Amino acid sequence: MNKITNSFHLIFSICLSCTIFFAHSAPENAIVSQLPGFDGALPSKHYAGYVTVDENHGRKLYYYYVLSERNPSEDPVVLWLNGGPGCSSFDGFVYEHGPFNFEKTEDLPKLHLNPYTWTKVSNVIYLDSPAGVGMSYSENKTDYITWDAKTALDSHKFLLEWFKIYPEYLSNPFFIAGESYAGVYVPMLSYEVVKGLDAGDEPTLNFKGYMVGNGVADEVFDGNALVPFAHGMGLISDELYEDVTTACQGNYSNPVDDDCESKLSKVDQLVDGINIYDILEPCYHGDNSSIVRLEKSNLPASFRKLGETERPLPVRTRMFGRAWPFRATVKAGYVPSWPELLNAAVTVPCTDDEVATVWLNDEAVRKAIHADPISVAGDWALCTDRVKYYHEAGSMIPYHKNLTARGYRALIFSGDHDMCVPFTGSEAWTRSLGYKVVDEWRQWLVDGQVSGFIQGYDNNLTFLTIKGAGHTVPEYKPKEALAFYDRWLEGEKI
Repeated sequence: MNKITNSFHLIFSICLSCTIFFAHSAPENAIVSQLPGFDGALPSKHYAGYVTVDENHGRKLYYYYVLSERNPSEDPVVLWLNGGPGCSSFDGFVYEHGPFNFEKTEDLPKLHLNPYTWTKVSNVIYLDSPAGVGMSYSENKTDYITWDAKTALDSHKFLLEWFKIYPEYLSNPFFIAGESYAGVYVPMLSYEVVKGLDAGDEPTLNFKGYMVGNGVADEVFDGNALVPFAHGMGLISDELYEDVTTACQGNYSNPVDDDCESKLSKVDQLVDGINIYDILEPCYHGDNSSIVRLEKSNLPASFRKLGETERPLPVRTRMFGRAWPFRATVKAGYVPSWPELLNAAVTVPCTDDEVATVWLNDEAVRKAIHADPISVAGDWALCTDRVKYYHEAGSMIPYHKNLTARGYRALIFSGDHDMCVPFTGSEAWTRSLGYKVVDEWRQWLVDGQVSGFIQGYDNNLTFLTIKGAGHTVPEYKPKEALAFYDRWLEGEKI
């Protein structure tokens, strides 16, 4: 009788545990059941909503979670971050590797399945960060003055709270990914995650590594990348390259004198009018403009011009606005005043991101994706000017050294026709870490065709280029992007 009773109690306890587990699995009120503009069943389950990262301020970060079309219970969970700073991760969802391609129409855009979505092989969380970006917002507007350290802490808080809501994915391999200014977001957030693991934060994230595409990393390396890139791509002559190299002594990020400044101005003039996000694509110059507030920057004026990307379905121009490098004059934790933040205004042309803007500002769409209405969260913009952002963290190289030295996997990839954050800078700083080369520079292939080049280093660090791609690699080369993404996540040879 005791054995039967004990067995009953054991079974009851197991069932109770299962009930508790499933009660805390993906919330029903977060399910996205349909999307305006798309006909038919969604290719996998979608969830969306808010995570509060500061109760006192009412600071809420918005996420859109797409389950893998393959095996969501085992496939990696990848957090995706777009850059800016100030750009929504719906940039990645709408224009790069989300489950749909968006077709412009006279009314609401039509959605078509994307055969090269990254959700073919992984679960992806698209996060709008920091508060004030995309659908994320705060009830305390002082939160819209922010900086690197605060952004990383908020994103880490988001992850801990998010995995409490979705505990069934805690055992999945977890990666952090992003592009452009997310070259700052990703390593800093990764570092916070690792610190949290060391400190015993709950829940315990199964963090495996990170990837950065055309990401900023270091003011000197990135600042020195343009001139060699422009010369290698045939945008400036041998004579000018020799002159500017001699005058600047190879230091283009911080001109040493007037002669160096003069030679750099000639480089600026020659690359003026070229689409900096893909030098092969035409550049659009329109009447529309947006004022973006920047801390003082040494960035060449040519870096601030925006271009157009032509694709079969979406037609738009992109606006990242706040390009690297920033020369911050504040210490971590210091809150600058509004007058300080409004010192430097840069007028940025080509801000027509109509497809995403129309779709995400439609109230039916916002209701379907559980985003608060415009009256609460504000208008959606690809890159907002309501966030006043300071880059105070400096070089990311120490973060990369710390993470890779501890064995976390890192993939640094670059579209080789991007002039905003040229591959020449990323190649140089990855080499500067001094790690042993374990996979010497070689081609990598998709369907038997050369798709770029790769160099593998000790400590699980990989540098990879994508041939013919611009700043947002999956937008320009979706098939190739899915190929290297899948192989790298699986730990296969690229």
